[in-house]
Order: sequence, then C-alpha cells, then structure tokens
Amino acid sequence: MDISTVIAIGKHAMEVSLLLSMPILIISLIAGLMVSVFQAVTQIQEMTLTFIPKIIAVAISLLFLAPWMTKLIVSYTTQLYMAIPNIIK
Repeated sequence: MDISTVIAIGKHAMEVSLLLSMPILIISLIAGLMVSVFQAVTQIQEMTLTFIPKIIAVAISLLFLAPWMTKLIVSYTTQLYMAIPNIIK
C-alpha cells in the first residue's frame, strides 16, 4: 500500500463524514439563528430557550435524513471492504 492510496482513502473518509454532518449542522445553525433573532426582537434572554428548538430541529431532521445517511455510510463501508484485495497487493 503506497502513500497515495492512504491519502485517497483518508480523503474519501473525510468527504463522507462531511456529507453526513453538514445537513445536521446547517439545520442546527438555522434553528439557532431563528431563535437568536426571536430573542433579540422580544428581548427574552432565557438561556434554556436556545436548546429546545435546536434539539427538536435536529431530531426531526435525523428522522428524515436517517435513510440517506445509512445508505451513504453503508455504501462507503462496502466500497472500502471491496477495495481491500486491491489495497493489499
């Protein structure tokens, strides 16, 4: 196994991890921004108010994105296992 193969596997692993995490992070960011704007407009400075909408938004997004995320990670793992004979020459 040469260094370019290791770099390619690492790069692909990072791409998959970014693809898995970015939708959840973006949804959490949007929910946080909406709550922050709401707090700024109404001048409610309750710290616990920021957590509940984010948790609900992330939970709902995980319900909808779980099949896609599972398919992505299973296909990546399958590709990685199928490439083992080619890697170990």
